[in-house]
Formats: sequence, C-alpha cells, structure tokens
Amino acid sequence: MTSVLVVDDDPRLLRALHITLRARGYQVTVAADGSRALAAAAEHEPDIILLDLGLPDLDGVDVIHALRGWTAAPVIVLSGRAGSSDKIAALDAGADDYVTKPFRVDELLARLRAVVRRTPPPTEPLTVALGDYLIDLDARRVTRKPDSARPDGPAEVRLTPTEWHLLDVLVRHPEKLLTYRDLLPRAGGPAPKEQSHYLRQYIGRLRHKLELNPAQPRHLITEPGMGYRFQP
Repeated sequence: MTSVLVVDDDPRLLRALHITLRARGYQVTVAADGSRALAAAAEHEPDIILLDLGLPDLDGVDVIHALRGWTAAPVIVLSGRAGSSDKIAALDAGADDYVTKPFRVDELLARLRAVVRRTPPPTEPLTVALGDYLIDLDARRVTRKPDSARPDGPAEVRLTPTEWHLLDVLVRHPEKLLTYRDLLPRAGGPAPKEQSHYLRQYIGRLRHKLELNPAQPRHLITEPGMGYRFQP
C-alpha cells in the first residue's frame, strides 16, 4: 500500500484529503505544520509527500530543502501561490510536481499515480558501520557488531525519532561537512540560537550511545562554527 504524508494548515482540506486518499487505497498520515511534517516524515517514511507552501511555522520551500537532505520520497506541492517564482523555488528545492489550489481531486489522483510510476523500486538495504555498531537505515536499527570492543554494551541501541533523523542524514553523507543549516530544520526548536543548542544536545546523545569514547569522538565529528561530519 502506498503511503502518503499530507501537510497543510487547513484542517478542512486535511480531513477531506485524508478521507479521499484512504478511500482510494492509500495509507495516510497528516501534519498541520512544517515541524510536525518533518517529524512525521522521519517516523513514517512515506512514499509520497503532499506539501502546502504556506505553513504557519516554516516556509514550505525550507521544508523541501530539509527533506531532500535525507529522503528521495517524491514531493507534490499543493499551494495557492500561482506565481512562477514560487513554482521555480519549490521545484529547484527538490519538489517533483506543483499543483495550484483550488484543484480537482481527480487531477491530484492522476498526479499521484504518475509519481508512483516514476518512482524507482527500492534499493538493497543500506547498512553502515559506526565504530562498534551497524546501522541499518532501512530497518532503522542499530545493533552491536559480533566483534565489538565492548561486548557488554547493549545488543541494540534505541534512538529517538530526532536522533534517527540526524544520524540518517550524517551517515548518508560520509566525510561531508553538514552545516547547521543542513541539520537544524531536522532538530526542531523555535529559533536558530535555541535550535543550535538542541542540536548540540542531540549530537551529544548520539555520541554517548554510539562512540567508544564520547569525549573524544572518532565518527561524529564537530567542525567548530560550521557543523558536523560523519567519519566512517
């Protein structure tokens, strides 16, 4: 069953799309703002995302940028913004299609079917080694290696959705510097300064759970004043 995340701050439209898509056989999750959309995308990993640009907390284009840092799920924009500049900005950010409100339901369903046809089949599961642990990104599991240097450690490490979010982005881009702008939208928080504080906390928690010596990390590296890097 194809899963769809619908993001819009209009409760009537959310309810209508939820009912309509479920009746057509889709599995549906809804979110009313950008922060909840990013959390829902991380938790449910939808096959397709329907996204409004005019959200109350984050601009939809920023949400697309954040999503494109870690997922290739198709994004169809649903927006009342009909200007060409808005369409170009959304498509340049990584959106796959753009539907202007008001729209016909049968047109939206046709766009969904077209996106499903264009989406490549899933690849082989991606597993990444980080120190004494193996990270299965498809199964969202972190397990201890059989030859771990700390055999008394937990056989499986539990991560929060936000920790998973950040770890997923980092390990999919080995040795690449990911700036605070790359990572902050995933960590949440009401303002950039506070977000930066939250981000340091989350990275610290990941190091405590995964690094052999969290005080001297070998894999989750800080680049002072710039961001973080995953070193395999």
